[in-house]
Amino acid sequence: MAQTFIVKGSNVDNPSANTIGNANFVRVHATANTTLTVTDGQVAPVTLGSVYIASGDTVIIEKAPKDKITCANSKASAVGSPRS
Repeated sequence: MAQTFIVKGSNVDNPSANTIGNANFVRVHATANTTLTVTDGQVAPVTLGSVYIASGDTVIIEKAPKDKITCANSKASAVGSPRS
């Protein structure tokens, strides 16, 4: 199924504790089976949640601007909703 979104930045390969440009929405494409983890932006980070992504799948994550994404085996980029 085709998705419509606004591109707001460049790809980040294998993000690790990355805000992805302080984005609210992040598109993540798994290049291999992987787990995506979102943590808050604190010095001693708290895990807010995690999700398994199968190889070849793409998801769009909504997060707060300072929340950080870690996801090995992936490509992530900031996106916006056509409604935003």
